[in-house]
Amino acid sequence: MDQLNRLFMLLLICGICVVAGCAEVSPWERGNLAKRDMALNPKPNLSHFRDHIFTSKEASQGGLNGSGGGCGCN
Repeated sequence: MDQLNRLFMLLLICGICVVAGCAEVSPWERGNLAKRDMALNPKPNLSHFRDHIFTSKEASQGGLNGSGGGCGCN
């Protein structure tokens, strides 16, 4: 019976999270969501630079796009 209660609570919490994801955003709140800090990758140039350094040091591509050798040249 205790496991059934735990399962029910887990399903209830998951259901609440799913329903909360369907919340509407008011037009005046959309500006906050459009900020650069809310992006999945807020600093794409820095990430590209770090990826380039990583692939140069590892002398492998690492599953990303582009080509290059261990020397860092393209």
